[in-house]
Amino acid sequence: MNLHDFWLHSDAVSQFLAVLLLALSVGSWVVMAWKWRLLSRVSQDVPRSVAAFWQAPGFEDARQRVAQFDRDACVLPMLDATLLPLGGTLASSGDRHHQLTRVLRDAMQSGIRRMQWGQTWLATAGTISPFIGLLGTVWGIFNALAGLAEGGAIRIEEIAGPVGEALVMTAAGLAVAIPAVLGYNLLGRRIGQIEAELEGFAHDVRALLSKPAD
Repeated sequence: MNLHDFWLHSDAVSQFLAVLLLALSVGSWVVMAWKWRLLSRVSQDVPRSVAAFWQAPGFEDARQRVAQFDRDACVLPMLDATLLPLGGTLASSGDRHHQLTRVLRDAMQSGIRRMQWGQTWLATAGTISPFIGLLGTVWGIFNALAGLAEGGAIRIEEIAGPVGEALVMTAAGLAVAIPAVLGYNLLGRRIGQIEAELEGFAHDVRALLSKPAD
């Protein structure tokens, strides 16, 4: 049996489930390839940007140096946020320490959300694909047995072929789910590492800028 024969012998429901699994698989691999490239750049740029910041003689010079390394704008928006005018607004209430905490947190979370893009797709594909494949198998076995029952006496060799074809859907569901789950876990781990680096940098910048001027 090949895929062409499987498609020809399938009804509309089985074909829909097969197309759905294909869409989940293609989408998952596209998301994983894009995120792996993005996170590889960010994991290189963040340490370089942080090092460039601390090696600069002044804050403005540090911002210019960071801009040369921060290709995906994960660090620079945090620095820009500390320069936003806060006077005359509710954001200006409280001491400078609390203001910096708020703007640095918001800027950092904006970058983290961008890196988190696609994680929901991977989690969804990894969760529902086995069930879609199982549904396709159950539906295929039901149709196979219903068709054989209409033909009168049933022999084991007449059941083996249609049931074997139906089990392909279960295998397809697992083939979609396993890479999606692995990708979700591996990419999530890298995002967590980058987030920890950004949180540490935000803490240090807040401490630096909260000090009273000499």
